[in-house]
Amino acid sequence: MNSTIWMALALVLVLEGLGPMLYPRMWRRMIAALTQLPDNTLRRFGGGLVVAGIVIYYMLSRAAG
Repeated sequence: MNSTIWMALALVLVLEGLGPMLYPRMWRRMIAALTQLPDNTLRRFGGGLVVAGIVIYYMLSRAAG
C-alpha cells in the first residue's frame, strides 16, 4: 500500500483518539446518543463520511500528482 495511505490512516487514528482522551464525558454522551439513532440514519451518516473522504483523497492526489 502507498505510504501516503498509511500516513493518512495514522492521522485519522490520532484525530479519533483525541476525543476520548481530551473529553471523555462528552465522548461517552455522544456515543450514547448515536446508539439511539435508527440504522438508516447511521448508514447515511457513514456513507456521507465515505464520500467526503474519497472526494478529499481525490482532490489531494490530483493536486500532488
